[in-house]
Amino acid sequence: MKLAEERPYADPEAAARKLVELAASVEAVQDGRIYIERINAPFLFKLKGSGSEFGAGLKHAIERGWLQLQESGTYVRLLGAGGLLTQ
Repeated sequence: MKLAEERPYADPEAAARKLVELAASVEAVQDGRIYIERINAPFLFKLKGSGSEFGAGLKHAIERGWLQLQESGTYVRLLGAGGLLTQ
């Protein structure tokens, strides 16, 4: 008997891929910078991801070199993730 349904973004890899996909779909404001809330809000409210899934996915994407987080945490920058979206 299953008491809870599986979370699609419980795996940091899946969450990271979705965050990169969201970042690629958003228009950058300047120098490739994307406001963090432009990927945070859709992930949390449209996709029903949790805050911990968002954090784990963001950390995973940064470690893999797919996203760069500004020191203040206000912006992210999409790095070499072009081939990632087709995999």
